[in-house]
Amino acid sequence: MKSIIIKIPLVLFLLFNFSCTRIIHKTIYPTLSDGRYDSEFPYSNASDQLEEISNSVKMLNYISYYKAYLFNEDQKLENNNLNKTNINELAVDEVYFNDSVSGTATVIFYNGEQVGLLTCAHIGNQPDTIFTYFDEKDNPKYIKQISIKVREHYFINEIPGDDELKIVVSDSKRDLAILTKKVGNDPFQRIKQFKYPFGNSENLELGNFVYIIGYPMGHKMITRGIVSNTLDIKSSSFLIDALFNRGFSGGIILAIRDGVPNFELVGLAKSVSAKNDFLLIPPYDNGAFEYNPNIPYEGDLYIKRYEGINYGITYTISTNEIIKFLKENKKIINSNGIELDFINE
Repeated sequence: MKSIIIKIPLVLFLLFNFSCTRIIHKTIYPTLSDGRYDSEFPYSNASDQLEEISNSVKMLNYISYYKAYLFNEDQKLENNNLNKTNINELAVDEVYFNDSVSGTATVIFYNGEQVGLLTCAHIGNQPDTIFTYFDEKDNPKYIKQISIKVREHYFINEIPGDDELKIVVSDSKRDLAILTKKVGNDPFQRIKQFKYPFGNSENLELGNFVYIIGYPMGHKMITRGIVSNTLDIKSSSFLIDALFNRGFSGGIILAIRDGVPNFELVGLAKSVSAKNDFLLIPPYDNGAFEYNPNIPYEGDLYIKRYEGINYGITYTISTNEIIKFLKENKKIINSNGIELDFINE
């Protein structure tokens, strides 16, 4: 009898404990099958999916090459009395220089021989001609230098091949671009295509949790953020509070619908809020400047513009806008050998 009396409370205790666990689990972990993007930190490990997705995200480099023509101030050259035919004759010197930037691009097409990438158009949006003036306060302004872009070059170190990346289509207003490159039929290629769905950014709600993958300052990084406002109809974008640094432009934004592994692309990181400050600085050569802080500085001073980033305010491009861009340019994209099933529907 004693043994029976002891076992009955134990069974009741286990049943009660299991029942409470289920109730507590439902309270702490509400059902994920609601068809909405999640606002909670993922309940299960998402490393495998993020590793797979990150393999399709690449660092995009862009270099623009310029030929610069230099002039003397006493020539008093103005825009209205200068043309292409007399630039060579009037220039007192010629120099060459280049300007480079980097960003992020994602492989959205790969058939074993050709790759197609989605990125932001502004990464390669360097001006064709740059005018520099002797003293912009003077009226009229006399030209000091004219720099003309003679070549530009996109490349991704992780995508080999003899051909260069070329622009298939670019839209500066939407800030979107498609690039492509022939990579040859190499069985050892490690190019991975992004194969998760393009989501509906109009379904995003305040507080939705997102991941962002990109190359800030040249380093592949995964960070997280919260959707801080819903879709802006005028700009077709939404705000997130993720940290943003140079090089993150074009980075993909991922939301989770009904739990891991249901990742969806909901946008691209485009830019960050910034402000310009003007600083008084001494003359220096490549930053090599020494001074004694205990002695007042009495040398020459120059004004330098400094662009400060307001971290935590990141602007985006919605997938709705991306899909519109792809569908509007479907013929051009297809004619360049890039087949995207969802834009042909």
